[in-house]
Amino acid sequence: MVAPLRVGIAGLGTVGAEVVRLIESRASALASRCGRPVRVIAVTARTKAKKRSLDLRGIAWAKDPHQLAENPDVDCLVELIGGAGEPALSAIETALKAGKSVVTANKALIAKHGLRLAKAAEAHGATLNFEAAVGAAIPIVKTLREGLAGTSINRVYGILNGTCNYILTRMEKEGLSFDECLKDAQRLGYAEADPSFDVDGHDTAQKLAILSSLAFGTKVAENAIYVEGISSITPEDLRAASDLGYRVKLLGVAVRTAKGIEQRVHPTMVPKSSSIAQVMDVTNAVTVDGEGIPPMTLVGPGAGGAATASAVVADIADVARGVRVSPFGRPVEQLRATEKAPMERHEGGYYIRLMARDFPGTAAAIATRLAEQKISLESIVQRHPNGVDLARSGGKASQVPVILITYATHEDAVYRALKAVQRDKVISGRPQVIRIEKN
Repeated sequence: MVAPLRVGIAGLGTVGAEVVRLIESRASALASRCGRPVRVIAVTARTKAKKRSLDLRGIAWAKDPHQLAENPDVDCLVELIGGAGEPALSAIETALKAGKSVVTANKALIAKHGLRLAKAAEAHGATLNFEAAVGAAIPIVKTLREGLAGTSINRVYGILNGTCNYILTRMEKEGLSFDECLKDAQRLGYAEADPSFDVDGHDTAQKLAILSSLAFGTKVAENAIYVEGISSITPEDLRAASDLGYRVKLLGVAVRTAKGIEQRVHPTMVPKSSSIAQVMDVTNAVTVDGEGIPPMTLVGPGAGGAATASAVVADIADVARGVRVSPFGRPVEQLRATEKAPMERHEGGYYIRLMARDFPGTAAAIATRLAEQKISLESIVQRHPNGVDLARSGGKASQVPVILITYATHEDAVYRALKAVQRDKVISGRPQVIRIEKN
């Protein structure tokens, strides 16, 4: 009989504990699928004394991740510690340099040190798998790296953070403010005590950096991504979006352009008819648009112990089968450098909400400034509670919400026009601008 794959797990939190349970409960099926048994032979965690609902009898306890990585009896190190630095980084490097396979769910580490670790894996004939680092149970890493290896990808984009999707869903359905929904998300455990990493878009950016590398053969570069969060979104924006046939989502978008790969994270209006617009609450989704195939969308739980553990075990199963591919789909030396694309060059449609001063000439002033920048409007909506017409009201109200939807234009043109409108003093406050992503 083929010798079992001997697994060592660093980290016994929600995910790590679930991986141990899954390997135990699925032992027979895994052996059948992989052609060999898979066994957890050693583990480590921050404290051994902590009470866990796990039967660890017969499983060795390592004092730290490095001892686990150096253990000659361990064939595959599973890193579930988290964090972009130590001890996860050096433990993984130790295992790879010893020729051991590594499976990790650590998006922060892969986004920051993925190339360094991939080089070590290539140099020592080791495997580095990280399916669970992006989208948990959604098999997007394998889809881009292997399933679509023969397809030229034009665009990959998605909802990559469940916290933000939950907040936007509640805001839309219940008309609540961002702050109200955030507090509720924290109460339910969907958001951290310090939620900035999620709601400011940085979690999505780390995941997008990994997907962009897989899709376009570029070096992982989180600092090459434009990042904007969701805290500026209001219930008024969501109501307007709905009335106009759109829904607002925080998207991570990587797209091939004539000037290179554009990577961006920001609130986005998507048509209600699109697959990604149907994805609500804490669910994640990724859409891939490639040459010769219609856009395909993968949807599923993007976080949680069971979902993440499922992806981790799938990676372990590949190791047991002897499957080994370049971590980013190509040798590291063939990955191209990418630079941050200035958002001023971005071209697309825009939603613009203005608080216009309600006196004669305001509408004409706004229209003139847009025309100067060659911006054409697809629609214009005046939202006045008393139905007052902005162009003819004669000052009966102090300010009127006006919503504009533009045809495709350049971002720098939009902001030049809005600066001119502000100088004309025909609007109050800061204009709200949300990009539109078509199907």
